[in-house]
Amino acid sequence: MSELGQAFIKRAQFHLAEDHLPKIDRSLKLLSDEQIWWRANPESNSIGNLLLHLSGNVRQWIICGLGDAADNRDRDSEFAQRETIPRDTLFARLKETVSEAVAVLGRLDPERLLEKRCIQGFDVSMLEAVLHVVEHFSMHTGQIILLTKQLTAQDMRFFL
Repeated sequence: MSELGQAFIKRAQFHLAEDHLPKIDRSLKLLSDEQIWWRANPESNSIGNLLLHLSGNVRQWIICGLGDAADNRDRDSEFAQRETIPRDTLFARLKETVSEAVAVLGRLDPERLLEKRCIQGFDVSMLEAVLHVVEHFSMHTGQIILLTKQLTAQDMRFFL
């Protein structure tokens, strides 16, 4: 499991820090603060809410769930936020969270990936927790890209 586990952890680190995060950064650079906090309707989330949510999710599942940090997440507040938080502040928070998560992942013993943890009330293996975060981050990155395309009518040109 060690070689396979190490490869899994390295790919998770790559997807979070070097694939998804730069796509979010590229999207945000095309948007104003007003666009980042725009929502299609009261039931939809703004990009700002999604950024807060991603920070909260990564912190809870990786930094707290697999690391040694205390879990003080207020998930509802991520979606309730309506006042504008500037783009640079939002992205800096997310970037720092991803950096901390990558460090926690780097300290994981691949031999322990099947150990169970209770995270957000779910009994999951450490492997499941990592997979959940990468998948969840990917889904919301796609939503941010879609909203950016809708708001700017620009081709993001991720794959040239």
